[in-house]
Amino acid sequence: QVQLVESGGGLVQPGGSLRLSCAASGSIFRIYAMGWYRQAPGKQRELVATITSGGRTNYADSLKGRFTISRDNAKNTVYLQMNSLKPEDTAVYYCNADVWATIRGDYWGQGTQVTVSS
Repeated sequence: QVQLVESGGGLVQPGGSLRLSCAASGSIFRIYAMGWYRQAPGKQRELVATITSGGRTNYADSLKGRFTISRDNAKNTVYLQMNSLKPEDTAVYYCNADVWATIRGDYWGQGTQVTVSS
């Protein structure tokens, strides 16, 4: 059993900042990578950012410079710092983890709504 618990979503004004957190728990032997994806209404789920256990990051090109992903390996937690938020950032944000538990596989959080509006 692996659970991803997300927090930090909500309503924020354009130009503001928000930090999302996702903590993985359960019978985890190792987490190879964690990341964030998002899905806006009428659109496919898309990559936001990922980070490996070694700290290597990957971002969607359109988000470079505004979003920063980080992790605390000791806490099995990944963060997404979102700055200069725009209305088009409005979406459901999903946490993802590549985990070796009973078997190795991908796990997803339930998603958290981020709404950017004045």
